[in-house]
Amino acid sequence: MTEPSSDDDRTFRREAERVVNEIAQGLRTLDAGVGWFSGLAPTRQQEVLQEVTGYALQAHITPGDGRAGVARSGVKPTANPAVMICMDPPRYGFAGLPSAEHLKAFRVLVSVFAIADTRRRETYCKGACGHEWHNLPAATEQP
Repeated sequence: MTEPSSDDDRTFRREAERVVNEIAQGLRTLDAGVGWFSGLAPTRQQEVLQEVTGYALQAHITPGDGRAGVARSGVKPTANPAVMICMDPPRYGFAGLPSAEHLKAFRVLVSVFAIADTRRRETYCKGACGHEWHNLPAATEQP
């Protein structure tokens, strides 16, 4: 068995970034994103959880973002990922959760990121945004 090349890793990270930002911007449904995530190998799921955790940190999530994101995610507020993201400050060890929790963690993280990133796009980046990920072209939804 061969190790993935760094080009494969970069391609995967770009794909993950695109999928997560499409969900955050309403260009892809959360359920479609969950379908994509579910099809990944467990190690890739952990990589995605680490990436989305970074996105959430960069978006400066608030406790209110956490609560609104959990409500949007469809995950019970008592589930480990939901409790972790709603702590003040939030806990971020999502990739270290048991694999049975990864799908819930993805739903929670992406939903919270969507709330925080939308707020930032509408305030800090409004009218003068140079972030390419905030300017994705509208496209037909992909699985």
